[in-house]
Amino acid sequence: MKVRVAVLGATGTVGQRFIQMLEGHPWFEVTALTGSERSAGQPYAEVTRWMLDTPIPERLRAMPVLSEDAALDTPLVFSALPGKTARPIEERLAAAGHVVCTNASDLRMDPDVPLLIPEVNPDHLDLIRVQRRRRGWTGAIIANPNCTATGPTMTLRPLLDAFGVTKVLLVSMQALSGAGYPGVPSYDLMENIIPYIGGEEPKVETEPQKMLGTLRDGAVEAAPITISAHCNRVPVLEGHLECLSIAFARRPPLDEVLAALREFRALPQELNLPSAPSQPIIVRDEPDRPQPRRDRDAGRGMSTVVGRVRECPLLDYKLVCLSHNTIRGAAGGSVLNAELMYAQGLLS
Repeated sequence: MKVRVAVLGATGTVGQRFIQMLEGHPWFEVTALTGSERSAGQPYAEVTRWMLDTPIPERLRAMPVLSEDAALDTPLVFSALPGKTARPIEERLAAAGHVVCTNASDLRMDPDVPLLIPEVNPDHLDLIRVQRRRRGWTGAIIANPNCTATGPTMTLRPLLDAFGVTKVLLVSMQALSGAGYPGVPSYDLMENIIPYIGGEEPKVETEPQKMLGTLRDGAVEAAPITISAHCNRVPVLEGHLECLSIAFARRPPLDEVLAALREFRALPQELNLPSAPSQPIIVRDEPDRPQPRRDRDAGRGMSTVVGRVRECPLLDYKLVCLSHNTIRGAAGGSVLNAELMYAQGLLS
């Protein structure tokens, strides 16, 4: 019997990606969808401007959209709710006993909420016990990070483990889909790059510190890595490309850096989770890769692609990393979080 799941904010772009990724899932089945007051009570297909290449799953087309305050009979909930509205809804559901895997930013930095990339910090799921004890509920909230923080954090994990990382200079080139629909007006972005995304840089500078930190005595000690981020919106549909310059505690030879990246495998690969890529980090040797159009779907959109690894005259080494922002950086990240919990018996 599959686990029944609900998708909150199902009509938006991330909600649609959840539905696409969950259709035919071996462990989970969508049985409830929620949306805004405007959509409530209407068939899903009639209130959704579907943006993906694959069609709406036939069995969900006529499913009525529930209101955001509806009672749900699904043990597992995936949240694609927008920031600043997600917290009260997600906390209500967790208090009612639901496990909420959220893409929203509202609770990511709460000290008792796991901010999770399964290859990076699976042990942080132990915070669920702390969360339940402190908040007095039987459910749980597990967050996945900002889509821009996902690729760099995955890239830094094996490097931090092998050599220590002290400083990172990060410049992002972020896809349009990261702004949702309708997103950035075409008049602003055609023949243009916007060197500002509101609230983005503080998230990219702090979220990796939490994910790469050490869980000790029921709390996360942030990794002592200083990150300076410049975040830019560029005219690309999907795929966040980011340039990193990295300072190490111990500067290794280039071949050791490349080996650490290429050989990286983690718990999701050991458990063979359904959404886990067989190779979480793919290293490209070509001088002009990765590129969003050519590389964002690597590992079914769940791999981080790294290239242009070379010495840096300012810090130690520099590289380019790419991740699919609405798959690995959003819906796919939450689905993989839930798969890890299922495999570890945390959804029962």
